[in-house]
Amino acid sequence: MRHIDLDQMGAFVCQLREEERSAGTVEKYQRDVGAFAAWLAERPVSREEASAWREHLVTLGYAPATVNSMLAALNRFFQFVGWPECRVKPLRIQRRLFRDQDRELTRQEYDRLVATAQTQGRERLSLLLETICATGIRVSEVRYITVEAAYAGRAEVRLKGKVRTILIPGKLARKLIKYARKNHTASGEVFLTKGGGSLSRKQIWAEMKSLCKQAGVAESKVFPHNLRHLFARLFYRATRDVARLADVLGHSSIETTRIYLISTGAEHARTLDRLCLVC
Repeated sequence: MRHIDLDQMGAFVCQLREEERSAGTVEKYQRDVGAFAAWLAERPVSREEASAWREHLVTLGYAPATVNSMLAALNRFFQFVGWPECRVKPLRIQRRLFRDQDRELTRQEYDRLVATAQTQGRERLSLLLETICATGIRVSEVRYITVEAAYAGRAEVRLKGKVRTILIPGKLARKLIKYARKNHTASGEVFLTKGGGSLSRKQIWAEMKSLCKQAGVAESKVFPHNLRHLFARLFYRATRDVARLADVLGHSSIETTRIYLISTGAEHARTLDRLCLVC
């Protein structure tokens, strides 16, 4: 009989790290597999149990995309431990036509977040917001924004066995250099904790959320990846080049990039109105 034990989990985590998965991804995979193991209790692992867990997640009210992401982690674990027959299919999701307007961060809201951080004297946070949004980097890639990169005007990101170059706009580079000098950071990462360590994903999330009330922006819209989405939409409006945008974002598939460009229902409605097809 198959059971998930700590040795397997430890080896799985080591494998993910060897694959250069981000710390957030490793944490998520570990959490999702752990959730399945906890739900199983003493029952042995089987494809039937995995399918039942999928239905259990649905009854708990998890969004289909969330359920599928949890199943992807579990299936990856099954593949790693040599139990491919236990893998289950994800939920079938109809392709979304519109983006949820309640979660879309607008340019005006972004500007208010930056202005609020500056008003509160939180220079690191305001510059961090500008850096993520002006380059389109992932929160896990913030550590690649170094003093050396600011001087060079470009950062080399190495993740998942791939290397991509991120260009740093001139104005942003100058602000990064000025900030680094002010904080006596001669080399290495620009964004550091008071103790000189790297900023964690959780800390960045928490600091961004703390701006919401004063900035008048819904918390549902404020998280690091939404800055990346805003960058993608504005970049596409300026270039109309989805292939180039995919390269900038580091996407292997243009289909992934297209998800970033889905319009809101309101935008789609305005497009229909401009067609003037109703007499």
